[in-house]
Amino acid sequence: MGRAAPGARALCVPEETGVLEQAVRELATGPNFAMVTTLGPTGQPQTQVMWVDCDDQVVRFNTEVHRQKFKNLSRDPRVTVTIWDRLNPYLYAEVRGQVEGTERGPGARSHIDRLSLKYNGQPFPDASITSERVIVRVRPRRQRVWGSPSS
Repeated sequence: MGRAAPGARALCVPEETGVLEQAVRELATGPNFAMVTTLGPTGQPQTQVMWVDCDDQVVRFNTEVHRQKFKNLSRDPRVTVTIWDRLNPYLYAEVRGQVEGTERGPGARSHIDRLSLKYNGQPFPDASITSERVIVRVRPRRQRVWGSPSS
């Protein structure tokens, strides 16, 4: 346990560079799931599996304003997003950073539909929305990619 698989590779970018590493972008733009970890009111980490995407500078995910993860991030913007390759779960990227901003309104609704199309092949169902949607943008402070190539 804790040993790298033969052929494993690692890339660590310990300081903010202003851009997401290519391997992080590739994982975030594919239909790969992510774990989003925030800090709860008592400091206890809280993790959820989420849909993600990105642009060249930030990782994005979409939630609702009444969710605990959004409340946590409103209080403490530190967050870790770990994205793993759906076909090779030993290949993953960890992005530690802070929320740089959020977007509500029609843009957030459109974003959840795009994510749903990417992951499920259909728009997000209206009946599943119970409060206002919000896009959360995470600016990386540290990026790490680890894994072994697919066989």
